Amino acid sequence: MGESPSQSPTPKRWQIITAFAAVYLIWGSTYLGIRLAVETIPPFSMAGSRAIAAGAILYASVRWCGAAKPEFAHWRGAAIVGGLLLLGGNGLLSWAQQRVPSGVSALIIGSVPLWMILLEWLWHRGPRPTVGIISGLIVGFVGLGFLVASGRLSNGAAINLSGAAVLLLAAFLWAAGSLYSRRARLPSSQLQAAAMEMLTGGALLMLAGGVTGEWTRFTPAHVSAHSWLAWCYLVTFGSLIGFTAYVWLLQVASPAHVSTYAYVNPLVALFLGWALAGEQITSRTLLAAAAIILAVIIIVTCSAEVPTEV
Repeated sequence: MGESPSQSPTPKRWQIITAFAAVYLIWGSTYLGIRLAVETIPPFSMAGSRAIAAGAILYASVRWCGAAKPEFAHWRGAAIVGGLLLLGGNGLLSWAQQRVPSGVSALIIGSVPLWMILLEWLWHRGPRPTVGIISGLIVGFVGLGFLVASGRLSNGAAINLSGAAVLLLAAFLWAAGSLYSRRARLPSSQLQAAAMEMLTGGALLMLAGGVTGEWTRFTPAHVSAHSWLAWCYLVTFGSLIGFTAYVWLLQVASPAHVSTYAYVNPLVALFLGWALAGEQITSRTLLAAAAIILAVIIIVTCSAEVPTEV
């Protein structure tokens, strides 16, 4: 097992706030980034190359700064976490965003908090979800439902069922990987662990791209400037900053608290659509935003009252 929290310095409040801000705001913008990237870059190869590039930069940096050489058991733990989070979560999301509208994607990925709380309770014998946490989950789902109904579903477009099913699986695997990372045998350096998860998860994504025939269909010359810029943004902000912050938060905050990003991200995506794409914000949208913010407040408050072991 990795080092217990008592062996690591207690995080400062500003560090936790900064990490949550990165996960809340940056990952909300990656929905748009992924959609632009997969327009001309195959999804598994896009997600895999993005993870490997960010992982290589971070791994080289931490080793340069004196991090110890990881053991084989550390690489094995990182491969399991990286496979669940990046291949199972990010890769499937990238694939599904070719077929499912962003609003529907946000709704289904919004099931991550539910999966994390249920898996923590059933799989790791964590605390039973309180009435308050369950109420927060329900309010969050209602808010996300209003958000979707006020957007692309309102035009009557059919939902791609296979894409929706893949997104649900992605949410489940992301939640499972998030919880497993809290108990996996990983390096004591959380930055090094994040780098190794990106490298191994990226390698698995590239392998998936090869198995699905993406390599034979991919031509770099056909990649648009928008896709390249989106890929660079995803490497720098989505992976190096956002993913690293998320991995760190998993070690210092409760699963219920961390998983609230799945409610906030759609709001960020909505704002970017309004600011950059001229999308209209209606009264129903504002009501959805209020419900989602309320859900975050309920879950954070109630989860803070429940002791959580790592």
